[in-house]
Amino acid sequence: MGDALGMPTQVMSRRDVVRAYGTLTGFAPAGPGNPVSAGMPAGSVTDDTEQAVIVGRLIVEGGGHIDPLRFAHELLDWEKEMKAKGSFDLLGPSTKAALDAVASGVPPEEAGRYGTTNGAAMRVTPVGIAVRTEPADTFLDRVVESCQVTHDTTVGIAGAAAVAAAVSTGVGGGTLEDAVAAAIEAARAGAERGHWIAGADIASRIAWASELVKGVPEAEALDLVSSLVGTSVASQESVPAAFAVLSVADGDPWRSCLLAANLGGDSDTIAAIAGAVAGSVAGLAALPADAVDTLRAVNELELEPLTERLLAPR
Repeated sequence: MGDALGMPTQVMSRRDVVRAYGTLTGFAPAGPGNPVSAGMPAGSVTDDTEQAVIVGRLIVEGGGHIDPLRFAHELLDWEKEMKAKGSFDLLGPSTKAALDAVASGVPPEEAGRYGTTNGAAMRVTPVGIAVRTEPADTFLDRVVESCQVTHDTTVGIAGAAAVAAAVSTGVGGGTLEDAVAAAIEAARAGAERGHWIAGADIASRIAWASELVKGVPEAEALDLVSSLVGTSVASQESVPAAFAVLSVADGDPWRSCLLAANLGGDSDTIAAIAGAVAGSVAGLAALPADAVDTLRAVNELELEPLTERLLAPR
């Protein structure tokens, strides 16, 4: 839901989003000038959802594990398929560089050593659905499997660990506060994995961003997120931005997704992350039924069977 709501506003500035849409209040088609999603109809999902489905399928087929080399080839095949359809909404910079390296013969365990963007965090939700946060080392091992081939860095893993831990906590019956606390703890632990990359500490930035917007009116809060937290593809911006949005919306899934969509920048990914966490806490019943129907109709999504198979190990 977040991915589809943020689809038309991605790569737009916050100012341009306001100019074009005023306040986005629901699904909208992408404008003809959007360099990434032009021509996509209202309610369309993007690579965020499609890559998450690939991760989920590989977890199920791998008995809880993701084989990095197979994952790389699945992503390469997916990219070819999207190009054949004329889609320009493809791989992010870190993922693209890593997959090009794998295709040229670089071992999967080395390909992701420079990946710092939010590609791992945007697709990690199925790991959170399938894996409990305890024992912590096992949980982080599963997160790393989903990151390694493209984002095997302290920053990339920390961002993905935060999202997966929040989702896992919500699925397990935790509150929004529990989910945020789990995210901070997991981000701190995740920063101990992978190749070191200079960058702000994601755990600290999630805590800071969540507090920054508390009690602030929505429009002002979005301006703060845009100007101070940041909405770029950098993990240390977009992941904390998603948690800031959750704070503003008090965890309501529809409001969280909508607010993130109004940010611009990497709005589809920020909204996808916020929606995943809010949805894990609140459940499907908390989502507007008509919006869910739209998502299913536009995208032919059948996520329930995959979700049930991911939940089985818990």
